[in-house]
Amino acid sequence: MNIYWKTLKTASLALTVLVSSLFLMSCEKDEPTTSNTITDVVLQNNDFTILRAAVTRAGLADALRGGALTVFAPNDAAFTASGLDLATINSLDVNTLTAVLQYHVLATKNLSTDLPTASNTEVTTLSGGKAYVTKGAAGVSINGAKVIAADVAADNGVIHVINRVLLPPAGNLLQVAQGNTNFTFLVAALNKVIQANPAVGATVTAVLTGSSPYTVFAPTNAAFQATPFNSIEAINAASGETLNTLTNVLLAHVVAGRVFSTNLVAGTVASAGQAPLTVTLGETVQVRGAGNGTNNATVTSADVVATNGVIHVIDRVILP
Repeated sequence: MNIYWKTLKTASLALTVLVSSLFLMSCEKDEPTTSNTITDVVLQNNDFTILRAAVTRAGLADALRGGALTVFAPNDAAFTASGLDLATINSLDVNTLTAVLQYHVLATKNLSTDLPTASNTEVTTLSGGKAYVTKGAAGVSINGAKVIAADVAADNGVIHVINRVLLPPAGNLLQVAQGNTNFTFLVAALNKVIQANPAVGATVTAVLTGSSPYTVFAPTNAAFQATPFNSIEAINAASGETLNTLTNVLLAHVVAGRVFSTNLVAGTVASAGQAPLTVTLGETVQVRGAGNGTNNATVTSADVVATNGVIHVIDRVILP
C-alpha cells in the first residue's frame, strides 16, 4: 500500500511540474514582443511630432520599419527653423513630401563611428539624390545641417537627429537661381554677361551648369537695388566698362568647391574672378570683397543645395 501511494504521489508531482511548465511556456508565447523600429521611435518621441505627421501623410511608416537604414531626422525645432510647420506639411503635394523625406534616408546602417572623417563624403539617399556628409572636430553634418544627437538606436538601423530639414536639389546652380523669385536681378545679370561676351559667357555657363562643384554667394534683389545695377533695365543696359564691372562683380560671388556653412573657414579665399573674399564667422556668416571696405554681406539663408554646388543667400552685393 505504501508503494502505491508513493508511486501516485510521484506521478502527481510530475504532472504538476508538466502543467506548470506548459503554462509558463504559454505565457511566454503570449508575451508581446517590443518593437523599436525607426517608425516606432518617430511615433513615440514627442520631439518628432511634425516628422511623424509627414511620415504618416507620405505613407512611409511601413517602409521605415524594414531594411537596415540610416535616417537623418529633423526634430520639431528643425522644421520650425526651416520655416515648416504642420500646416505646411499638410499642404504639400504628397509626391514632393515623399521625395523630401526619402532624401533624409540612407539604405544602409551608418553609426557615427562608421562615417569617415572627411569633408563632403558623397552618399546616395533613398530618393536617389546625392547628399554630402562631413565629419570632423566640430562633429557630423549633412548638407550643412548639424547632427545634434547621434546614434539613436532602432531595430532596423539608426537615427541621427539634425537641426534643419534637408531639401533635395532642384537642379544645377543656374536652375536653382532661375527658380527663385528673390534672384531675378541676379539671373538678369548672369544672362546679360552670358549673352554679351561669348568667351566669358562660356566660362560662366560652365561654372553654373557643369559637373564641377562651386559655391555661390547669391545676392537678393534687394541687395542689387542698393547698387548702380538697381533695376533690370540698368542691368540690361550695361555695356563697355559697366559691363566689365558687372562681369567682375558676378565672378566675385563664386568660389570653387562645394562649401557648406559647416565647411566655411574664417579668412581669405580666392573667388572665380581671382578677387579675394574675406570670410568672417560668428553668430552669422559674413563675407566681403575689397571694394566693400568694412561693409560685410551677411548670409541670410545658407546651404541651398544644387546638383553641382551650394548657394548661400546674402544681403549685399560683393564688390571685388
